[in-house]
Amino acid sequence: MDLISQARAGFAGIDADAALKEKALTNLNTWLTHPDFAAYRPQIESLCHAGAWSVLLDSFYQVMPFGTGGRRGAVGIGPNRMNLWTLGASVQGHCEYLRQRFPGVSPLRVVLAFDVRQFEDKRKVYNSALPNPVLHLSSREFCQHAAGVYAANGIQAVILPPDSKRYIPTPELSFTIRYLRAHGGLNMTASHNPPDDNGSKFYDDRGSQLVPPEDQLMSEMVEEVSVIKHIPFADALRAGKVQLLDDAPHRAFIELCRHESVLGSPKADELRVVFTPMHGCGGFCAGEVLEAQGFRPIPVPEQATPDGQFPNVTKTPNPEVPECMDRAERVGTERHADLIISTDPDADRLGAMANRSPDGKGMFRFITGNELAALLTHFKLAQLARAGSLPAAPIVITTEVTTGQVTRIGRQFGAQVISDLLVGFKYHADALWQIESTGQYGDVRGSVADFVIATEESHGIMATAGVRDKDSACAALLLAEAALYQKRQGRTLVDYLDDLNRQFGYFRNELLNIVLTGLEGKVNMARMLDALRRNPPKEIGGLPVTSFEDLQDPDGRMGPFKGDTDKAARNFLIFRLGGDGQTAKVCLRPSGTEPKAKAYIEVSGAPWKAGTPQDTWDVSCTAIDVRVQKIATDFLTNALATIGQTPAPGADKLSR
Repeated sequence: MDLISQARAGFAGIDADAALKEKALTNLNTWLTHPDFAAYRPQIESLCHAGAWSVLLDSFYQVMPFGTGGRRGAVGIGPNRMNLWTLGASVQGHCEYLRQRFPGVSPLRVVLAFDVRQFEDKRKVYNSALPNPVLHLSSREFCQHAAGVYAANGIQAVILPPDSKRYIPTPELSFTIRYLRAHGGLNMTASHNPPDDNGSKFYDDRGSQLVPPEDQLMSEMVEEVSVIKHIPFADALRAGKVQLLDDAPHRAFIELCRHESVLGSPKADELRVVFTPMHGCGGFCAGEVLEAQGFRPIPVPEQATPDGQFPNVTKTPNPEVPECMDRAERVGTERHADLIISTDPDADRLGAMANRSPDGKGMFRFITGNELAALLTHFKLAQLARAGSLPAAPIVITTEVTTGQVTRIGRQFGAQVISDLLVGFKYHADALWQIESTGQYGDVRGSVADFVIATEESHGIMATAGVRDKDSACAALLLAEAALYQKRQGRTLVDYLDDLNRQFGYFRNELLNIVLTGLEGKVNMARMLDALRRNPPKEIGGLPVTSFEDLQDPDGRMGPFKGDTDKAARNFLIFRLGGDGQTAKVCLRPSGTEPKAKAYIEVSGAPWKAGTPQDTWDVSCTAIDVRVQKIATDFLTNALATIGQTPAPGADKLSR
């Protein structure tokens, strides 16, 4: 029996759509017979002989979808895995897009960046005794392959020298595109995904990811690719078709971040800061900025070396997960640190823990993404106001799912707050670009000089207009200075957060994941959202629903769709609630890649009034905490009821 017949028989035992099985067989046959895929054949044959039909079906049933920013997923063999073929097709599509976007422009230039990842088959999918073209494949090698595709298409790729020990973190890529006036960029990273994943994110000439309708146009061009042009990286380098990046943009980026300082350099050892890049490339941006500004960050030795396997990180190198900072916390305790700062693998996001005691001998408290957003917004506005350099109408940018405390803070300082953006920092960058190019965004008027800060709930901060993506470097400096300012007053960042809650009201923000498993998961997800859209609840968690908004309503505030990608991004429902002295909101949106939806829940109260007893304040805050869980349980129950399901035990567990 030939391999395709074996695969057909093997797929027959899997409960999956027949059309998907046929597509997998077609793709499998191509990879077994086409000379371009000859290097992969031994491993494919081995999987067939081992009867790994589920792996083969999942690897071949589709070409990995090109999302709104690029492709990301498990590295491996097949069209539904990250490998040189799937990357090459993406880059070829990007070449076509650039030629259409910039007709007649020559030479076109793109900046390439990569993180620390390297595929080591930790999932033990492949036969270690056979040649494997994806084994040890690193983000650096992915980028060098991409450079060969760009070069073959007459587009100059700008990349670090092959012998460079440096990496270009995400915020530095955004800056470098703008600094070199390049026409776009490519970032090889999978952020905090598992070690054996990788991904590609494409950037425009503004240094940001594409927004509708441009992202759809790019996606369509990628899907239409049938021939991938490519020349070996070494040949492209010798022919002068690849430009090697020197240190000038890096030095300029570090100075840009230092320019955002609002306090100046600290005295020697005035603040004890532990910093860890968690084996990623954050040491080349956030770490360097802190060092250059004089903070002398204390390292976490076992996490300081770039390593794409993230061997010494608990759970995942994700700043949203407190457990990943356990080693840094131990170092912080030993060294009586005031502050712990971490960055994720591509160094766009920031994690933090603050010591509860100004002498550094207390316990550490994790700071959530929403708390970081509020704290850094207030600190920067307050320091600019104190120095007399706050713009007359400052601009603060945030999202619909980020804490409303940011909006309250901004308005106290007279800021124009853009607070209703969709999830994704490309929308922050687009809002700022519209202000920069037209002088307005919606009702907001001003210039890029009026921009102060942009935030999101998932630990993303943009504190300079010179970067158009999440930026851990400027955020780390701003956070260290906030801690220093408090320490000079005998206080901590924990005290600062308590003050913000009293002054602007206590806000509790939580995330509820609604997971629908099985083959019908995505179908049921669509049914659930449609049911809630047609018949929104009148009450959630004991609070009446005061308003309901469907962002897919073409007559609503977002207007007609700009394309399919815009419609998908706007699959977003907002329930606003109020009563009992509390204000609440539930935002629901489905995941674009998994059979689950995210419900962002916020409950808030009024600011503390002078003379209110501490016990009374504590009771009101506790009532808000209780309300959040009640809303989560009630909303989950009602949402699942629309598709005839009931919650499993523990399904209403929340995460901040």
